Amino acid sequence: MKIFADSACDLPLSFFEENEVELFPLSVLLNDKEYEDILEINSSEVFDAIRRGQQPKTSQASPDNMLNTWYDLATSGEEGIYIAFSSQLSGTYQTAVMTSEQVKEQQTSLNLVIIDSKCASLGYGLLVKEAVRLRNEGCSVQEIEQQIRSMATHMEHLFTVEDLDYLAKGGRVSKASAFIGGLLSIKPLLHVADGKLVPIEKHRGRKKVLRRMIEMLEERGSNLEQQTIAISHGDDLTSAKEFKAMIEEVIQPKAIEIHQIGSVIGSHAGPGTLALFFLNKIE
Repeated sequence: MKIFADSACDLPLSFFEENEVELFPLSVLLNDKEYEDILEINSSEVFDAIRRGQQPKTSQASPDNMLNTWYDLATSGEEGIYIAFSSQLSGTYQTAVMTSEQVKEQQTSLNLVIIDSKCASLGYGLLVKEAVRLRNEGCSVQEIEQQIRSMATHMEHLFTVEDLDYLAKGGRVSKASAFIGGLLSIKPLLHVADGKLVPIEKHRGRKKVLRRMIEMLEERGSNLEQQTIAISHGDDLTSAKEFKAMIEEVIQPKAIEIHQIGSVIGSHAGPGTLALFFLNKIE
């Protein structure tokens, strides 16, 4: 069985290599040059460019790459499962469906399940890690699909950004809101609902918004002592570790993982972003 994921899951390249997960890199356009995420550019480079005033652009995974991959899968006779970045934030899922249908017209043997995770960053990454665990335990594609679809519907995403201007440039908030937010040190609290980015609250100061995220973790989280939660950060490991310590003062989850936000999501969220991912239900 082959597992496929794209670079918006914000897991490091070493994870893909060590766990035999095939990577579909999304693309980053910087200085008029296109790079394959993870393979040709890392997010630290992207964050440095943003700090210099540049605005990277991003695009979905290569349709040709997907098409060729599905042909190879069909020819091999193996089963496959692709967990995709939210269809509300990228066209990558739709491209996967379209290219798989093209292949099926000629290779009816293609045995591929495609899941719209409706998740992003490490919320998505936790799904991929669970799929690997289930595969290693000998579960079938159908069993993995059922578990991942269920887990995806219960994945919480809470995050805040250091500078609203980054979201404004990406069209996520109005420029007026970003200007006022900057003047008043307003920090937004956002989440992902049905795959879409949704602002839910505003707080004055970073500490207040982080404390509110922890409150919401307590309110929404399910059996936290039994689950691994995740923190992703926009090139700010120090703040991520401090946030982890704040959480551990209040809650003792099974584990807390920290990873840097990848190039694609980082291009829109900007440096200094902090995000928290956990399940609101465990089945």
